[in-house]
Amino acid sequence: QVQLVESGGGLVQAGGSLRLSCAASGRTFSNYRMGWFRQAPGKEREFVALISWSGGNTFYADSVKGRFTISRDNAKNTVYLQMNSLKPEDTAVYYCAAGGSGYYTQLTKYAYWGQGTQVTVAS
Repeated sequence: QVQLVESGGGLVQAGGSLRLSCAASGRTFSNYRMGWFRQAPGKEREFVALISWSGGNTFYADSVKGRFTISRDNAKNTVYLQMNSLKPEDTAVYYCAAGGSGYYTQLTKYAYWGQGTQVTVAS
């Protein structure tokens, strides 16, 4: 089992920045691919970004490419999502998730999920 707890959400003006954190406990954090997903009201949960177990490979949804950066610190069992140039359409609950090997954007490829943190971007 892996337990994930997100933090860092909040209210920010359009054009602003936030950094989300996801602290992991339980099984060896460095064994897992980590991803960030988001779910806006009335919409399905969607992929945002992923990072390989070593941190050497990342992948982003087109909607956030160039604005968001995913990173991880395996010594701290934490994955981060730096979000810059935020837009109102980035408003959502953001979830971190842990998965196995490979690079997948599908929700079903992630076995463990956090409870989410709300990000609201005001126009």
